[in-house]
Amino acid sequence: MLSKIALVEAAVAIGSATAASLSCSADLPFSCSNTTAVQDLCCFNYPGGDILLTQFWDTDPSTGPSDSWTIHGLWPDNCDGTYEQYCDMNRQYTNITAILKAKAPCTLKTMQTYWKDYEGDDESFWEHEFGKHGTCISTLNPECYADYQATDEVADYFNQAVSLFKTLPTYDWLAAAGIVPSATQTYTLAAIQAALTAHHGHNVVIRCSSGVLNELWYHYHVQGPVYQGTYQAVDPVGSGSTCPSTGIKYLPKYTTTTTTTASTATTTTTKTTTTSTTIPTGTPGALSGKGYVYVSPDGFMISTGNWYRAGGTPATYTAAANSDGQTFTLKTSKGPCQVLSSGDASLSCASGNTASSFGYDGTYLTYGGSATFYAAAAPTGQDKGTVYTTAQAVSLQMYWVAI
Repeated sequence: MLSKIALVEAAVAIGSATAASLSCSADLPFSCSNTTAVQDLCCFNYPGGDILLTQFWDTDPSTGPSDSWTIHGLWPDNCDGTYEQYCDMNRQYTNITAILKAKAPCTLKTMQTYWKDYEGDDESFWEHEFGKHGTCISTLNPECYADYQATDEVADYFNQAVSLFKTLPTYDWLAAAGIVPSATQTYTLAAIQAALTAHHGHNVVIRCSSGVLNELWYHYHVQGPVYQGTYQAVDPVGSGSTCPSTGIKYLPKYTTTTTTTASTATTTTTKTTTTSTTIPTGTPGALSGKGYVYVSPDGFMISTGNWYRAGGTPATYTAAANSDGQTFTLKTSKGPCQVLSSGDASLSCASGNTASSFGYDGTYLTYGGSATFYAAAAPTGQDKGTVYTTAQAVSLQMYWVAI
């Protein structure tokens, strides 16, 4: 897939600075290659001179196209493999989408397909990546811009990450070597490394979780600023591969588990594939503890309080009983869950919310005594659906599975 999305746009001397470009000496060394100190850290990346483009292969839940890896981030590691993080707390932006709509709309469009959060909260993921890593790239500091406008460096960071990603069609490189996603086939670490090195020119950090391939780190040194410099692939330093030498699983995305039943009549036989769902029941009243919130007819609730149907694992919700013993509050990793009283009465889980009270009728979650929630439409693909407590075109119920 990635090779089809305008690789011609992605020459390795990449980047489109949003502010006036710096004039840097052509004699500067590549980062991590200097033998004497370089004073101009607007033209030389230091201390984070080992630049990584990291990619995800998410299957639980699945994210991005089924035939492409997705972006994790652009990271400035130190030359010895250590790294800085959150280098400027004054630039922890919370409006990345809005910034890119104004400054880099084409980059944003690509990110909406290829830079995905596994819980469906892309904005928070992008905020995290820039806040933790982007603020530690010396050549993106605001003082390095001749005519700096607020958040110019944000657009340059994401422009550069996307441009570099387009030069690394991991899925295609692996597929060309016969390494394709499979529920049954396994691969060796040596075979995966050889397929990637043949194109990248240097070793790649190959990472697994419980023997399942899920992440790659490509390393570079850069001559000049990150956003307009020349990139040179290098061997990794620091953390190494976490995969076993053999038996590596490379699972396909968007697979579903089905059960097959056969019914036989006197003269005909039919075979039907169905997915069986059992909704648990319990004692009406207040819920407590941790659990998943599933949706009937299908899907589940993610950490932002949205409905998601593309498969994978739901977010963990924490229920806390109220003093009345009949109602309870919910929260996720994003914050308390609230039915917003102003506007459209939609459900939101976010920091700063005031938790709403919910009920449980023995089968479904309730709000205001009703077990019916609503959506304007059932979400499709990677979309996340807003859930309402006021009537909309689609009705749904939510049920609790304790964990």
